[in-house]
Amino acid sequence: MRDIDAGNNERNLRLLRVLICLMFLSFAMTSDAVGGVIPRIIDEFRLSMKAASAFHYAPMIAIAFGALLLGFLADRLGRKRTIVLGLALYALSCFTFAFGQAFGLFVGLLAVSGLGISIFKIGALALVGDVTTSAHSHTKLMNTAEGFFAVGSIIGPAVVALLLSRGLSWKWLYVTAGVLCVLLVLLAARINYPPVPASVQPASLGNTFRLMKDPYALGFSALITLYVAVEVAVYVWMPTYVRAYRGAYPWLPVYGLTLFFVLRALGRFLAVWLLARFSWTAVLAVFGVVIFICFAGAVAGGVEWGAWLLPLSGLFMSMIYPTLNSKGISCFEKTQHGAAAGIILFFTALSAALGPLAMGAISDAYNDPRSGFVLATGFALLLGAGLLVNWWADPASRRLQVLASDFSLGK
Repeated sequence: MRDIDAGNNERNLRLLRVLICLMFLSFAMTSDAVGGVIPRIIDEFRLSMKAASAFHYAPMIAIAFGALLLGFLADRLGRKRTIVLGLALYALSCFTFAFGQAFGLFVGLLAVSGLGISIFKIGALALVGDVTTSAHSHTKLMNTAEGFFAVGSIIGPAVVALLLSRGLSWKWLYVTAGVLCVLLVLLAARINYPPVPASVQPASLGNTFRLMKDPYALGFSALITLYVAVEVAVYVWMPTYVRAYRGAYPWLPVYGLTLFFVLRALGRFLAVWLLARFSWTAVLAVFGVVIFICFAGAVAGGVEWGAWLLPLSGLFMSMIYPTLNSKGISCFEKTQHGAAAGIILFFTALSAALGPLAMGAISDAYNDPRSGFVLATGFALLLGAGLLVNWWADPASRRLQVLASDFSLGK
């Protein structure tokens, strides 16, 4: 009987890991396809770059404030209810795209979808801690899940390209994502979830704000804010920047974004191997410096260099976000993982919204997309410097060691 129970428990844990990975894949299909959609809506609705960037910053702002204000739901309602609620809201907004015609309506639907994403992603991030047994395995699963996110980032633009080549609207990308979410709702509702130990203080918005004062929450959030501003610069504005490319490889402007996502996906699965052999602080510091070199070269060498260097940067971006996210959440007890994940997601999405918006405004002011990448290169410089300091000082090592025992399943 114990063997049967153990087998069922292991099978259930595998299903939970699959659910986590597929949730990451599903919302990446829409969020990271925006770089391919924006040039279309600029033409369709005759928009400026700043106005068109609402397709990116509207859902990101919704994710940001949804994460901050509702992050405690995963700790209060439980992982299952939080995940099902978020997925259902995301699916509903995606299906409504099929009936829309106005730019303002689409922006509103993107905001609703962002709220749904914030809810189920917080549940997923909290669940990662429930199904892992150490900070190392937490980081490993986080990189794997982000690897599936990277795969979704490839699928989304590919679906957009396929739709446009068949003379169909980009709107059907969102309907496709909605269908996948319905399947995930059915899966999420049927799985058994590990018990989470009761917190001394009930999860609440007040506790989330108190947690924001923690130096570890703020430190990891600061690094993630810089990283996200650098990453979204590529997948939001690179397609617009490289349209001026006239080099010997005409396929680069067409497939550059896909190449970026492919390299990022490969790097995230490679991260599992790297983390088993090298210090995470050292790897992130080296990668941060290389990313800055790629951006500096893309600005100094113009679009001819940028068409190569910006996609290449994806390989080195691959493990930075999931590793920082994992270590930041692991600095807190499991009963606080939902709130901690919400705080980090708040800064993630806020940076993803404001970074491209600032780049679009600067590009409009100077009438040159290159101006926006000068700003992004400044973000890359600060990120590289921050990761070097993190490698040198390693401030989180003691907190992670103290909380290592909290990863024992069933605690």
